Amino acid sequence: MPRSKIAISLDALLLERLDRFVKKEAFPNRSQAIQVAVEEKLARLEKSWLARECANLDPRFEKALAEEGLSGELSEWPGCRMRGWRVDTGHGYRDSSSHER
Repeated sequence: MPRSKIAISLDALLLERLDRFVKKEAFPNRSQAIQVAVEEKLARLEKSWLARECANLDPRFEKALAEEGLSGELSEWPGCRMRGWRVDTGHGYRDSSSHER
């Protein structure tokens, strides 16, 4: 992937810490070290954002949404032809005894 050059400012102590990692050959150069740091930080931020958003979901609503229209399609699913399946349709359960075979 093509790279873009940017300029950043770092305080002296942070730059010293960065240079120590480069000297220990943890990274080939400052640019690589900063790129990895930014990638990892963004990944953590995205993951925590997703977790916060998921925590706001209403499990009942999400289940109902996922099963919307499911009851009409059950006859087309091979696994539903087996005995003993039950599906919550939102208006009670449908099971194999109420299903056309």
